Amino acid sequence: MWRARCFPSQRSGSVQSREAWFTENNIADPDYFRKPLVSFLERHHSDQIHSIVSSPDSDLHFPLFVDFAELFDEETHVACLLFVQPNTYLRVFDAAAISAQQAVLADGKKGVEKKSIHVRINTCGSFLEFPETFPSIGRVRVEHHGILLTLKGIVIRSGAIKMHEGERTYMCHKCKNSFPVHPLVEARNSISLPSICPIRQNSKPCAGTKFQYVENTIVCHDYQEIKIQESTQVLGVGAIPRSILVILEDDLVDVVKAGDDVIVSGVLTSKWAPELKDVRCDLDPVLIANNVRRVNELKSEIEVFDDIVMKFKQFWAHFKGSPLKGRNAILRGICPQVFGLFTVKLAVALTLIGGVQHVDASGTRIRGESHLLLVGDPGTGKSQFLKFAAKLSNRSVITTGLGSTSAGLTVTAVKDGGEWMLEAGALVLADGGLCCIDEFDSMREHDRATIHEAMEQQTISVAKAGLVTTLSTRTTVFGATNPKGQYDPDQPLSVNTTLSGPLLSRFDIVLVLLDTKNPDWDAVVSSHILSEAESGSTTNDEDLVNSWPLATLKRYIHYVKEHFRPVLTREAEIIISSYYQLQRKSATDNAARTTVRMLESLIRLAQAHARLMFRNEVTRLDAITAILCIESSMTTSAIVDCIGNALHSNFADNPDQEYAKQEILIRQKLNSVESED
Repeated sequence: MWRARCFPSQRSGSVQSREAWFTENNIADPDYFRKPLVSFLERHHSDQIHSIVSSPDSDLHFPLFVDFAELFDEETHVACLLFVQPNTYLRVFDAAAISAQQAVLADGKKGVEKKSIHVRINTCGSFLEFPETFPSIGRVRVEHHGILLTLKGIVIRSGAIKMHEGERTYMCHKCKNSFPVHPLVEARNSISLPSICPIRQNSKPCAGTKFQYVENTIVCHDYQEIKIQESTQVLGVGAIPRSILVILEDDLVDVVKAGDDVIVSGVLTSKWAPELKDVRCDLDPVLIANNVRRVNELKSEIEVFDDIVMKFKQFWAHFKGSPLKGRNAILRGICPQVFGLFTVKLAVALTLIGGVQHVDASGTRIRGESHLLLVGDPGTGKSQFLKFAAKLSNRSVITTGLGSTSAGLTVTAVKDGGEWMLEAGALVLADGGLCCIDEFDSMREHDRATIHEAMEQQTISVAKAGLVTTLSTRTTVFGATNPKGQYDPDQPLSVNTTLSGPLLSRFDIVLVLLDTKNPDWDAVVSSHILSEAESGSTTNDEDLVNSWPLATLKRYIHYVKEHFRPVLTREAEIIISSYYQLQRKSATDNAARTTVRMLESLIRLAQAHARLMFRNEVTRLDAITAILCIESSMTTSAIVDCIGNALHSNFADNPDQEYAKQEILIRQKLNSVESED
């Protein structure tokens, strides 16, 4: 429908048909449309213009944001011209913004006239977000060349800010008129003079061929190159994520960093690749940005409709009398191909849900994301849990300790075309989501030095090759590693894994999966595997009481994270405080694990369990469950000896009754400590 309104006489959107349409309609003078654009800006964007002229600095570059949908409704013809010839009509729009500013000042508005105002087109809600004009980066083709294109991706590289010559004025010797000349990206940003004078006099071209440079007319712009890559979440298995270079100018520079999710609108052109010996020099696609939107806060694309929420409420109403049985029904949906491992599945659920971020009065931020590490013998299902957890998260990156790129897990500086750029690693790319790291103990040396800050402060401070910045890593880390040789229970975890104590203290839960001999467990597991192979398994999306399919489980985790911010009750605070004091007194486990970080981990896990139980209040049950998770992380000095090997943990037939027994043991131990005090 939009194409019919833009191009009534054409049937396709090809470059040739667009040129034919322009020729048929005798559209030769873009300045003809400046007046309606000035009128449009005065009607709908007077507040923005008033704000711009109120600024005292006249040399800065100011953005003026215009909704394309609004322009299309009121000035359809102009909007279509802007879409098919953005290079020309964006400059006309910028000139119209200057004229609208002058009109505002002429009406008596106090302010300073600005030299540079750039109209930034917001494509949200317009036909420019249709698949034809909003393709994935991997589907960009020649047919998109020269039109106003919108692309979505994640910033994987960001270059330094440079100065770039954007305009130079020449005067024609014949007609004595001046005209601007702009550099061409296709010609390596060099300026090429026109063959004849572009000035028209009385509808006739001047046809002059000799030009003279006008002194002091060079206009320079801030210039930055970034590279964006399409999201791996929308790609199929085996597909390689594609990337494209984006050029930012003026007020757009330094607005995004590596790891940011962005939607970029601009003009697709091409650029010569760097010259290398014995390598063919090709034209690479480049997007010259007109507008950049950071959509980090809109990373989640999961929709939870009212009927789904009603099913969640009905589910918990069904298990009102036995809430832990309902919780276990949810946990059975996590990695269902792996039998048992109740403790691991509970830890995965609490890690994915996470706690509530807290910011104190001084501005110090305490993370809400939890971290989980699985240490186990080969064949204990660690990689299966990593892959399933990545499916449950709406934004995830799976990698190994060595890293999939030169950036490794954090960030590095790389040289691209003679220029140093920052390349984001796995933790930065997973900002706001989940980073699954297999073979965690095989990290690069520079990752070991920076991952401490990334996991605790959730930032990475970079000072490499003259590039100094701070990148965000608000990421949940789920790591897996094998022990170094035969696991020795008498040795601390740092000796068995070659991971330092300070790094281990960053993890809220560390579970050790030891493949010890247990004939009873082996018989149960073998029977389960054989029965599954014979009968197969089916799931019913409508029956949440018996089965939680992946899609429903993913929506549930997203919903409870967005809508619940649990607060600790006084009873829960007393239990957590007493347990922490008890651990500080014993302190026979790794000393780094019994610091204040343990207390923060207890709070996060208790809040996550309250969310899992569909509540906004942390009760005694949540606090004791958090203690049991922490106890599962300890292999040498567990205060409550009722957990056993996490690999052999199974779902209880009556979880509420089993919890009551564990609660009695913990409360007795905590009460004995209080009585000693």
